[in-house]
Amino acid sequence: MTHTPADPQSAPGPEQLREQVEQTRHDLGQTVQALADKADVKARAQHKTAEVREKAATKAGALRERAVTQASELKAQAAKATSQVHDKRPDAVKGTTAQAAGQVRAGAARAGRMWQEKAPEPLRQKATQSAQLARDNRTVLLVAAAGVTVLWLASYREKD
Repeated sequence: MTHTPADPQSAPGPEQLREQVEQTRHDLGQTVQALADKADVKARAQHKTAEVREKAATKAGALRERAVTQASELKAQAAKATSQVHDKRPDAVKGTTAQAAGQVRAGAARAGRMWQEKAPEPLRQKATQSAQLARDNRTVLLVAAAGVTVLWLASYREKD
């Protein structure tokens, strides 16, 4: 592989040869590093895992945002439907409804007092925990109730 030039003036000098050797070493080092990177399966797998994890987190965030938006829209639709139902009720029904609601509240208060007096302590604790759970998840319960109301109203309209 040694090449002897015909013209002695164009022959590389020792300094040029050293620079070529250094350049060749540098190129060879980069090639070896590239091959080592390709051979490092663990690092490549970790990099791919990080990419997939990032994509999944992005998609989950988008899905969560869309679910919240849909829940808000459903809540607004339920409020509108409820308002429409209240507006369409005759005055006589409104008065009867208010009276019935008062009676239900009074009956519930009596039942609650009787419950406090007669129910065993472990049962009262469980009931208290269940009530707290319902209060903590009020939004979910309201959205579900709104969905049922919308479905009921839709089926009611189809019958007309």
